[in-house]
Amino acid sequence: MGAVVQLKRKVNDSYNDLRSSVDQKISLVEDKIKSRLESDVNLIHKMVVHHLSSGGKRIRALLTLGCSKLCGYSKGLRDVNLAACVELIHSATLLHDDVIDKSVVRRGKKTANKIWGNQSSILVGDYLLSRCFEIMVEDNDHEVLKLLSSTSSKIAQGEVLQLQHKGEIDMLEEIYLKIISSKTASLFAAATKVGGIITNKSDKEKDALQFYGKNLGLTFQIADDTLDYNSNLNLFGKKIGKDFFEGKVTLPAILVYLRANINEKEFLKKIFKQNERSEEDFKIMLKLISKYNIIYQCYKKAEYFVNLASNSLSIFKPSKEKNILEKLISLIFDFEISIMSA
Repeated sequence: MGAVVQLKRKVNDSYNDLRSSVDQKISLVEDKIKSRLESDVNLIHKMVVHHLSSGGKRIRALLTLGCSKLCGYSKGLRDVNLAACVELIHSATLLHDDVIDKSVVRRGKKTANKIWGNQSSILVGDYLLSRCFEIMVEDNDHEVLKLLSSTSSKIAQGEVLQLQHKGEIDMLEEIYLKIISSKTASLFAAATKVGGIITNKSDKEKDALQFYGKNLGLTFQIADDTLDYNSNLNLFGKKIGKDFFEGKVTLPAILVYLRANINEKEFLKKIFKQNERSEEDFKIMLKLISKYNIIYQCYKKAEYFVNLASNSLSIFKPSKEKNILEKLISLIFDFEISIMSA
């Protein structure tokens, strides 16, 4: 247990190092977001305030700022403006996600759709995207515009693909990876590549940043999906099972189905096709997860993407920023593994 806490502290230090290295600029990102989301429409104002007050680590914005600094960007506010863009895209997807998933709580607070309804949440999500595109147009860089607009398209396609396969416990792992590549990794990849674009780096360097972001995003998503089935997290007071109760098929569910016997497969198909799943269903699911050692297998798959991300920054010269970005992914992965074995 002590080792887990120690690693958790290291993970927090890694995140804090990244945040501290761009501290002044992340404050400007917050100001930019708030100023661009002002509206005379009272309902929009209420929903935006509610959404922004729910917190969030701003990891995507930090990656944009950190990668820009890695590439030598120091003068001007393009990094701030585009970091705000990345966060606005993410915020819009969260509002839309909560409607699709019928979520009622996010980060310990009632979701916007729970309070104001689905229609308002969808429209305010669209409002956030429109504000994002205004900032992109003002930036006046065709490459940035192409990158972030195509990323928005990928995210939407990932959402539809996930919806198309909802409840399909026998879904192929390749489909799952395609979904999270579109929904999660594409925005991480865009957030990191922006730093190379605004500093006029070579195509090779920009591709390296994008590759780093993509594999960082894949690692994050696999780890997050796996944590949702990790009963050891009860030690930390974290509620698990959100994906299960929403009927969302993620990597742990896919892997347990592949290894299950005939009777277990029938049970899994049945519960994931149901509109609702019970606490008793979840207890059985956790027993199957444990029986087939699924948590470990998920992290071994995540390890592959960790190695890809870690190696991708080798093209850049040694620096404080490079060190922080490399440590960010390796320490988070180490933390997940330690929780698994707690």
